This record gives sequence, structure tokens and C-alpha cells, in this order.
Amino acid sequence: MTFFPMKRDDLKDFLDEKAEEFNRPAFIETDPIQVAKQFSEKGNIEIAGFLIATISWGNRAAIIKNALRLMEMLDNQPHDFVLNASQEELQNLQKFVHRTFNGHDLIYFIQSLRNIYTNHVGLERVFENGFQKNGSVYDALQYFFKVFFENDGERTRKHVPNVLKGASAKRLNMYLRWLCRNDRVGVDFGLWKGIPQSALMLPLDVHTGNVGRKLGLLHRKSNDWKAVEEITANLRKFDPDDPIKYDFALFGLGVFEKF
Repeated sequence: MTFFPMKRDDLKDFLDEKAEEFNRPAFIETDPIQVAKQFSEKGNIEIAGFLIATISWGNRAAIIKNALRLMEMLDNQPHDFVLNASQEELQNLQKFVHRTFNGHDLIYFIQSLRNIYTNHVGLERVFENGFQKNGSVYDALQYFFKVFFENDGERTRKHVPNVLKGASAKRLNMYLRWLCRNDRVGVDFGLWKGIPQSALMLPLDVHTGNVGRKLGLLHRKSNDWKAVEEITANLRKFDPDDPIKYDFALFGLGVFEKF
């Protein structure tokens, strides 16, 4: 892998420029977040966003297509569906499949979300309760995993990252970026206020990881939680208030510019 040495100030300027280039409304046109953008009610946005983030791996066109189909199966009212779907309506979800995430998994997800909204106030409260323990996203993700699997769901556990086992939690970190970060240009939602954007962690994947290594921001070879901590700490040096804006820079460089 080629390494591109840059002085710190030059690297910051480069990443700031790329973050601004990609963190704009046009980004939505090719990103799964576009499906959540069709909703305006908070409960719909956060439930749709969570489910869409869950299936956000693989071909992006396929993700968007299946995310739209999933919302149709939830009557395009995901919040109401989670709270009120009958057993028959739940069983109709057996038809859904995205790669290894199937209808059985989806039914468990809906049932778990119902438990979260009925007994834990909602997704926002669960993540924020976990965050408040030590003021870290790591604790928020750990607590969320515990609450989400209060009702067994052994087979479905592979679809929710467990940071206690070192998972990078790419999709959940992306989800938290969507819900917690206010980018002032209308890409991320910025709906949740209890987790500051300064505390967010990079949604580390093969693209952001590879670009990060080329730029000297990441030396760890595995894309695990320790790698998330390393690269996020380095990005925080450039912008401690909004370090995850650089997700757009690293992802854009990797996906759109083949850096």
C-alpha cells in the first residue's frame, strides 16, 4: 500500500477540503441515507435509519433497493409498524432478505424495537443512557447491544456488532453519525442531542480504513474497535468538535476517487 506523507497542516487542509466537497446534499443521491430522508417524523426517521444502517453492507444500489422494499413492507410507517403490527403482519416480513439478513432476523429486530419503545422509551434514550455511563460511544454501543438482546435472539446476534468482542461497529457508528451529527447542510439529521458530535467514532470500513492507512492516520492492520479508536483520535486532532466530518473525506476519496 502506497503511503502519502503530508505535513500535519497540509493533511488537515486536504481533509477539510475533501470533507466539504463530499458532505453536501448531492451525497444523498447515492447513499442509503436517502431512504431515511423520505421521513419527517422523528420516530420514523430513527427506526428507518436503524434498519437501513443494519443492512448497509455490500453493493450500494442493492442496499438502497432493499431498504426501499423494507420500508414498503413496514407500510412506510416504521414507527407505527413497530408499535402496532399484528402477528400476521410480522409473519409477512419472512419474505425479506438482504444478503445474510433474512425475514427471521427482521422479525426479531421489529420485536426488539417494540420492546425498546415500549419499555425503554426509545432508541434515543437507550443509546444516551449507555453514553452517560462514561461519556463514550463505546459504552453507548455496549449498552445498546445488551438491551437489544434482552429477549434472546441468538441467531440474530451476528447482525448487531458487539464492541466487547472488538467489533468496529461500522454501521452503528454510521447510524449515530446520521442521528447525532448536525452538518448544517442537510445530509446528517442531527436529531439527537444527548451524544455530542465531538464524541462520535468513525464508521470504519474497508474504504475509510485503506485511505486512512495511506494517509498515515491508521497503522493498525485490522479494522476492529482498536483501529476505530486510533483513527478517530487522529481525526479529532484536526477538528475536536466534529471529527467525524472526515468520514465524508475518507469515504469519498476511497469510493469516488479510488484514492
